[in-house]
Amino acid sequence: MLACVFSRQEQEIKNEIISELEQLAGTVGYDVLDSLSQNLDAPNPKHYLGTGKLIELKRLVQVYNPAIILIRHNITPSQRKSLIRELGTEIIDRTQLILEIFEKHASTLEGKLEVELARLRYELPFFKGKGSELSNPGGGIGTRGPGEKRLELDRRKALQRMAFLKRELKKLQLEREIMRKKRQRAGLPLIALVGYTNAGKSSLLNEICSSDVLVEDKLFSTLDTRIRKSKVPSGREVLFIDTVGFIRELPHQLVESFKSTLEEISYADFLLLVVDASMPNEEARLRVIDETLAKIKAGEIPRILVFNKIDRCTNERIRTLESKYPEAVLVSALKNINLDELKLKIDEVLNTVRKRHSLRINFDEYKEVLKVREKLEILSEKFGEDFIEVEYITDSVTNRRLLNKLKEAGRK
Repeated sequence: MLACVFSRQEQEIKNEIISELEQLAGTVGYDVLDSLSQNLDAPNPKHYLGTGKLIELKRLVQVYNPAIILIRHNITPSQRKSLIRELGTEIIDRTQLILEIFEKHASTLEGKLEVELARLRYELPFFKGKGSELSNPGGGIGTRGPGEKRLELDRRKALQRMAFLKRELKKLQLEREIMRKKRQRAGLPLIALVGYTNAGKSSLLNEICSSDVLVEDKLFSTLDTRIRKSKVPSGREVLFIDTVGFIRELPHQLVESFKSTLEEISYADFLLLVVDASMPNEEARLRVIDETLAKIKAGEIPRILVFNKIDRCTNERIRTLESKYPEAVLVSALKNINLDELKLKIDEVLNTVRKRHSLRINFDEYKEVLKVREKLEILSEKFGEDFIEVEYITDSVTNRRLLNKLKEAGRK
């Protein structure tokens, strides 16, 4: 069962949020028996729902006898304890559900470590709530009961495990950086596929690159970074990278734990923003994509807007999208529709974003070039008595940042 609170500002997207929760639940294997929602400016601090809705939820629990109740928002330890006491049913919130999905789909060592770290970050505040559930007989002034000792032990073990996971992920991050530098030395442009979860990014990657990445019609079926090589119509070789999909209110624990994975997007020359054309309210999904890209400092990277799954759309829907987003490319990865047009567009944008540049700088200014070295394809370096002449290829964003830094450093 679902229990949801919606503010006045969320009324127009209420059904979409409920549908998304149902999809998340279905991805894990839960069947949603019914849902209950309440309009409140903010969730009730004690029971999440107001008193009247809590009574209504109790009646529904008696009718359906659900195994769990899924709460739309993250709940506090005290809210969880109160709801379990009132309803006698297991309670999970949206973050727990997404963590369960991530645990199910993580296949690489890095992905598994990232998910475990995210879960520990989420669970840490709940150790405080467990303290009152663990009895502490013998506790008194100057003494500690067994419950308190167990709580402190669990918390200490969790913190130690988190520290270990961070160290292991740091090692993997260094390995990722080495691989990235090798790719950059090869001089191949990198194109990142980003977008809302289940928009068909992996299917698109397969068709463009003739690869066989696993594709499932489920939310968050892709968690691990996948890189494939392909050629665009001009014959130029490029790399495509597919990463974890975005979602509304992506839990901050996951954003923090998957930071190094998501960081790969920020090194792309440009992005393919993939949106499910068959889903209504695409504006909301585009906002989520923009907000997430801003969080990982990839908001300035040039992009091509791609509406996928047009084979599921009516002609009227396609005409609406073409009118609202004339710059977008409408495709179907499943039916191989308009993919040649997309490849031509990629070729066109590559010629725009990656260009040849040259700079004549002094030795002090050269340190600014070194700071963005990973984003440059160095063609030549000539050293004079008091200058360095550098010829390179890079995207417009990186070049603009470099020139701004040189200007700040006093370059005229």
